[in-house]
Amino acid sequence: MKDITVDSNPSEAQLKKMGVEHWPTWEKEVSVFPWSFVTTEVAYIVEGECVMTPNDGGPATIFKAGDLVVFPNGYKGTWEVKKALKKRFKHKDGNFVKCAFSRYKILKNRIKAAL
Repeated sequence: MKDITVDSNPSEAQLKKMGVEHWPTWEKEVSVFPWSFVTTEVAYIVEGECVMTPNDGGPATIFKAGDLVVFPNGYKGTWEVKKALKKRFKHKDGNFVKCAFSRYKILKNRIKAAL
């Protein structure tokens, strides 16, 4: 299984170029739950702190507010939300419906911001 990657210091220019401000948001209270990624998800952590532990016994990944995280398609593991989470995200490379819906939400946010 591919590893999660974490960029703990993405530049404002990089985030702007990626269009992060238009990505939809997702929030989760402190909790523990299993998850399987059916797309590659790129997420910018706005608030919170989490630990992801893979099902294959590999090392856990810690990420927090300010981190840019890439969850690879096919990753299976357990979320441990240690501090309430708010993230901006986009889906790519995977489940067609999920990716298309993600693109639709981003486009909708871009149009709303332009008006």
